[in-house]
Amino acid sequence: MDGTDLHKTAADCAEELPGAALEHPFGPDWEVFKVRGKVFMLMTEVPGRPVVILKADPGDAQALREQYSHITPGYHMNKQHWITLESGDGGDRELVRELVTDSYLLVVAHLPRAERPVDPLTYGSRARAAR
Repeated sequence: MDGTDLHKTAADCAEELPGAALEHPFGPDWEVFKVRGKVFMLMTEVPGRPVVILKADPGDAQALREQYSHITPGYHMNKQHWITLESGDGGDRELVRELVTDSYLLVVAHLPRAERPVDPLTYGSRARAAR
């Protein structure tokens, strides 16, 4: 998967998520996706390389970094709770979509119940069960 495809796949997935909104608080070079004002995904280029920065459970983040060479600690973010995804070998659309959705659900789970656009425990459960 090349960098353009990485950004398109991640953005397409984020735009489908209930309550997700795209903002540019850091200028036109940064695409920031939020749910109810909380960031769940950032996209930019780091010296010419397209990257997607996502929230991740610390244990999952460590496992992902060990399994995939194109997943590294979060660029300019808390290295324990964020990951950076680059294009590269082993990158596939389904993995990108899964990581974007997981990041979104982590953020939604920490919102007050009344503000949650979906139930983070059941959202997408049919699709997840099929995997």
